[in-house]
Amino acid sequence: MSSTYGHILRIPGAAAFSIAGLLARFPMSMQGISTILAVQALYGSYSAAGAVAAANIVAAALGAPALARLVDERGQSKVMLPALAASGTALFGLILATSAHADLWLLMALAALAGGLSGSMGSLVRSRWTTVVTRPEDVHTAFSLEAAFDEVALIIGPVLTTALCTSSMLPVTSGWIASLSLQLIGGLWFLFQRGTEPEPHPRRRRGGAPDESPGEPQEGSATEGDARPPHRPVLSHGAAFAVLVAFLFAGALFGASDVASVAFATEAGRKSASGALLAAWSIGSLMSALIYGSRSWRWPLWKQFLAGTTALAIGASLLPLAPGLVVLGALMAITGMAIAPTITTGNNIVQATVAPSQLTEGLAWISTSLNVGVSLGSMLGGRAVDTGGSRGGYLVVA
Repeated sequence: MSSTYGHILRIPGAAAFSIAGLLARFPMSMQGISTILAVQALYGSYSAAGAVAAANIVAAALGAPALARLVDERGQSKVMLPALAASGTALFGLILATSAHADLWLLMALAALAGGLSGSMGSLVRSRWTTVVTRPEDVHTAFSLEAAFDEVALIIGPVLTTALCTSSMLPVTSGWIASLSLQLIGGLWFLFQRGTEPEPHPRRRRGGAPDESPGEPQEGSATEGDARPPHRPVLSHGAAFAVLVAFLFAGALFGASDVASVAFATEAGRKSASGALLAAWSIGSLMSALIYGSRSWRWPLWKQFLAGTTALAIGASLLPLAPGLVVLGALMAITGMAIAPTITTGNNIVQATVAPSQLTEGLAWISTSLNVGVSLGSMLGGRAVDTGGSRGGYLVVA
């Protein structure tokens, strides 16, 4: 396994941009819980905290594909350096405004700006990998490594944030401060590594040459000069659209599970164990990501994706039957082993489907579909828990 990952990390520049991307990805798992802890503590309202957190999440989901489209057209550093500066400024303003007990509308506006301009670091890193590796099996390994790094951020980020925000020696906004620091350090380190940055793909002007798309005739072919559209939207690719729909439901599964897990632990009189339950998903996913990426698979991508979603569906359907915390945690860890391989395969399908000039945008749509799904799942799961307890929430998961 180590030799497989060592092979791609020895590529000049690869280890540096991958580690920088990991640091810059920590805010994705820190800002939501930082917002809830800080706003609730200073304003005394979970509703206010939820509204500010929702503004950040929704704006991030909507802004990521738009920024990614600009990145594909103009380049990573040219677009993301000013976006990162604006996002960081908005987050710093949010810290100051919250500490000063500013009006809620101002907090929501600043949270939306911070999220909407943060971009999708995962898509930027994966897009960069496709410029430094050429073999499909190396792309598979690289995407699996990044899926593992996603899980590292998801495991460590919330724990670090909770420790900072609840410390009696630090301000309650410490989670935001740490998130901002990691966003700037990791993001600037990543974006200033110009040697591995993908070449931009300017959009075709009217009357210009069309973008290349997978499976289309290339310049000089017998059909050169055909009147073809200059650019095919990402969502019009059937395979990519199918992956995004599946990930929308997968995100809802995760969002509903978060709510149901907290309710299950609370009903068992062990509310503090809810964090361990949520971490079980990521621990299983992290283990499977490293194993999955260490070897090549002969199955075509669609079969791998079908196997992953089927395993996830079966595991999720067993969660309402768990009799206690230990069994539930074990089931979640085992089911979590289907997450990273499925997400990696979905990224591979999108990478193989869309044109090179759309790659960052296509990959950003994956994070958008997952994030929108998480928001919807949290809402539906919360309602189900209110009416049917934790098992009602896990029925939504199933």
